[in-house]
Amino acid sequence: MSVAPGPTVALGDRFARDLPELAVAWRAEEAPDPRLLVLNDALATELGLDPAALRGPDGLRFLTGNAVPDGASPVAQVYAGHQFGGYSPRLGDGRALLLGELTGEQGRLRDLHLKGAGRTPLARGGDGLAAVGPMLREYVVSEAMHALGIPTTRSLAVVATGRPVRRETMLPGAVLARVAASHLRVGSFQYAAATGDLDLLRRLADHAIDRHHPAAADAEQPYLTLYEAVLEAQAALVARWMLVGFVHGVLNTDNVTISGETIDYGPCAFLDVFDPATVYSSIDTGGRYAYGNQPVVTEWNLARLAEALLPLFAEDQETAVAMATEALGTFRRRYSTAWTAGMRAKLGLPDGLDDEVTEALATDLLALMRDNRLDHTSFFRRLGEAARGDAEPARLLVLDLAGFDGWLERWRALQPDAALMDRTNPVYVPRNHLVEEALAAATDGDTGPLDQLLEAVSRPFDERAGLERHAEPAPDAFGPYVTFCGT
Repeated sequence: MSVAPGPTVALGDRFARDLPELAVAWRAEEAPDPRLLVLNDALATELGLDPAALRGPDGLRFLTGNAVPDGASPVAQVYAGHQFGGYSPRLGDGRALLLGELTGEQGRLRDLHLKGAGRTPLARGGDGLAAVGPMLREYVVSEAMHALGIPTTRSLAVVATGRPVRRETMLPGAVLARVAASHLRVGSFQYAAATGDLDLLRRLADHAIDRHHPAAADAEQPYLTLYEAVLEAQAALVARWMLVGFVHGVLNTDNVTISGETIDYGPCAFLDVFDPATVYSSIDTGGRYAYGNQPVVTEWNLARLAEALLPLFAEDQETAVAMATEALGTFRRRYSTAWTAGMRAKLGLPDGLDDEVTEALATDLLALMRDNRLDHTSFFRRLGEAARGDAEPARLLVLDLAGFDGWLERWRALQPDAALMDRTNPVYVPRNHLVEEALAAATDGDTGPLDQLLEAVSRPFDERAGLERHAEPAPDAFGPYVTFCGT
């Protein structure tokens, strides 16, 4: 259990040392017949790992947690969380392990984390395993998000374990090796606060400041400044989700990071038809995490973070609440600023344009898109052609031509920059029907469709011959799309 690929692999255990109350020492279950399905060579190199070594037998054992480098201390992380609005006081890594921290390029510290590595003491009745399909979904979507420039955890590898997993049917099992700036969540602070241990809460906040928001350390109110930094990071993140039509699907407080990275790609998807009420998750029967609700749900989640941090804001409860309320009150402005700037770029508008003009144009366009049931990704991309003078590709998608032509006249009067639009509006996102096709094929042993999908989404703004179907909406026969947690 001490052999790892290459002599330079070193995993730190800073989280486990700094916060032992939030860590349970554990080891991964043995993978009986590990087989590599996909490896992110570029990310491996960035992390100082040797891709060739990772492909070998010892490398596969490392990627499944069965070969742990000397000095590493794998742990399951403990946290709490509000799940669909209901508070769970003790959640945590029921089927995951933090192997440790890697120091990659420019000295940047990154977590190396496994999903599907077996049942831990935090499993709450689950089997601790994962199936090939959901782990490949996270690989595809997280790498697509990275290519789109959206802060996200990254996927290093998916390894089939050779162990079957029972869900609705028997499925091949897999482990995902995931990389993150950290796995600190709102739920981490909720758990620490609930213990009543002020020293633990303060150490957790100091750990977060040092790792993610170091400027807060020198502020007059470091913990309030930490909170404001998280507000800013999350406002910017969710604005970027909204701009590309990404639906997270399970935006619980334990899925909101302190770093501002997107995490936990379970029942996630990208919009086909633009509709703020879109829900893809099979378990979100009330639409709590619908596409259009994501900003307000994030604000709600950040209110829970404020509650956890109150003892660090001020000794006096009323003073602490007032400070938290004032800070949280800036979230909508922060979100609006980020969204408006992003929409200005999507529409090719100049930086100096008044925000009210941008917002009015965007609001009217989104209403047209909703009412005409337009495909989110392809319509914005076709607007780039309209900026060059050819409006027909976009007009062909619209039923309300009079309404669209009126909007088009207002927009063109501002001389939109088509090149900026091409750099902002992707040709390719992980189309839901193609994701399902690739996952089904890979589950059956054919990774060809997966490879082509990854080729498309890894360069989302560059239109390429041979990838035409990756730029097209789902056929009508695909029907309504539903995704599942995969747990």
